[in-house]
Amino acid sequence: MASLKEIRLRIGSVNSTYKITSAMKMVSSAKLHQAQDKTLQTVPYKNKLTEVLARYLGSIDDENFRVSLSVEREVKRVALLAISSSTGLCGAFNSSINKLLNKTVAEKQEKGQQILIIPIGKKVADYAKNNFTGKDGIEIDYSYIHLCEKPNYQSASEVAVKLTDMFVSGDCDRVELLYNHFKNAGVQIPTADQFLPLPTINTEAGNSSRLYFVEPDAKVFVESLVPIVVRMMLYATLLDSSTAEFGARTTAMQVASDNAQKLLAEITQQYNRARQEVITNDLIDIVGGSEALKN
Repeated sequence: MASLKEIRLRIGSVNSTYKITSAMKMVSSAKLHQAQDKTLQTVPYKNKLTEVLARYLGSIDDENFRVSLSVEREVKRVALLAISSSTGLCGAFNSSINKLLNKTVAEKQEKGQQILIIPIGKKVADYAKNNFTGKDGIEIDYSYIHLCEKPNYQSASEVAVKLTDMFVSGDCDRVELLYNHFKNAGVQIPTADQFLPLPTINTEAGNSSRLYFVEPDAKVFVESLVPIVVRMMLYATLLDSSTAEFGARTTAMQVASDNAQKLLAEITQQYNRARQEVITNDLIDIVGGSEALKN
């Protein structure tokens, strides 16, 4: 059995861990509320904007008017933008993205497609480096690792412009986003979304462009809206992933704090038993000595 000194040291260690996890939980919770408010304002706007553009693109029946970013073509090379965090202590947040990336890469390889991995976040970058470096048909671009730390519209726009340039030039035929979608603080859903080509929705009214009236004309409308949608899609995804990260970390620190409290109660009970045993032994020695003196 451990000595009283060893048990006291363990109690102090667990108590210190509890203080750290509690502090991290409060910090993550505060960041979660801020990120959640921003995400709830941005994601619905992005979804509606994307839907509007998709429906309009689906309604165009003019073969001479084609939007380059919405053109479907044979996929020979695909770019995978995988978003994780740069720090740990957030439960299964990073491991779920690593698993999703590994699964997606395997699916693309089965189809004989070339793969470009663009990791955002140190954790997924390390995973990609350790598992895919040097493999045939796989290239890794580490230019945007730190973008997940403080997502902002300007940085997201730069990445979106690079991806659109790659798609238009034919350097890649499809772009997918791999990230954790925020549902609530306890649930983050690993998600793979198509980024490029832009999705289209065919209307039920026979794809007639007469369902929409745009000014000054369709070309100006599309050329103005497409860049906004592309940038907003990536920015909203980064915000969504960041919010999911804070939610995962808050939950993980809450669980760690609860476990520390339970462990602290068990160790304290063990300490009290050990101390009572020492006291009992001392009393036995005293009583035994007293009886010996009487005899």
